[in-house]
Amino acid sequence: MCPGSAAAMNSNNTEKSVCVMDASGPLGHALVARLLRRGYTVHAATYQSRPDEDHYDDHPRLKLFRADPFDYHAIADAVHGCSGIFAIFNTPQLDSTNLGVPPYHEEEAIVEAEVRAAQNVVEACAQTETMERVVFTSSVTAVVWKDKDDHRALDETSWSDLAFCTRFKLWHALAKTLSEKTAWALAMDRGVDMVAINAGLLTAPGLTADHPYLKGAPNMYDHGVLVTVDVDFLADAHMAAYECPAAYGRYLCFNNAVCRPEDAAKLAQMLSSSSSAPPPSDELKVISQRIHTKKLNKLMLEFDSAIYGDLN
Repeated sequence: MCPGSAAAMNSNNTEKSVCVMDASGPLGHALVARLLRRGYTVHAATYQSRPDEDHYDDHPRLKLFRADPFDYHAIADAVHGCSGIFAIFNTPQLDSTNLGVPPYHEEEAIVEAEVRAAQNVVEACAQTETMERVVFTSSVTAVVWKDKDDHRALDETSWSDLAFCTRFKLWHALAKTLSEKTAWALAMDRGVDMVAINAGLLTAPGLTADHPYLKGAPNMYDHGVLVTVDVDFLADAHMAAYECPAAYGRYLCFNNAVCRPEDAAKLAQMLSSSSSAPPPSDELKVISQRIHTKKLNKLMLEFDSAIYGDLN
């Protein structure tokens, strides 16, 4: 996407401020580092109870903010004077308290939280006169989930079926789909220049089998749409989406597809190293790519046990 975007970079980056929100995760950290190296002034806004001061060295062009996703005015303060924003919302696990709100006890609350955050961020950007572009981080899960009878090819125009996600309790997919649709609707209504990055599963330190993206992963594998992305690749894609004038719409972003049995075994091994699930046997690593359907089903059951479980 946007080849040569580095050449399209504005030479006056030192005069520009950009916001990274939420800046506390692996992607946020990677973006802040890249932006500072390129000369931007960075507003690093976090949804934590306090800014992540210990992670960042003192830098004359780095400003730290606390931005509650439910507090429009706090978000508006963080983006004030910025020409761009990287809007990241990490779907919390159940009973998470990292948003500074009471623990979640209902899955629907997670969906509502993401939608409200998206609405507040885009509205704040619409009211910021200096804002040039919003780079909105979404997910491949907002694209891939559909009824089995729907045989249309998937691309950047595809959306996950909301009824399907609700029926099978795919809360991560539902949250990402609704929040991105909300962001697009508001951006178009307010005349905000927005680009969306629909990312695969981020394989960063700390990834475990409890990640909400992995709900229904065996089914994604079975349909060839279980994809992952490393943090550097994803951060570079975000930078290109912001700096390339020709960027528009949605971009599916991943650099690894889990398509073969050995790929599934490798992912399961990565997940089990940080969880209580037993590591996959060596036999999984040598299964032929042309494995018989029955053996593939057996593999999927074993892979299934390493993560969430099949849809039911």
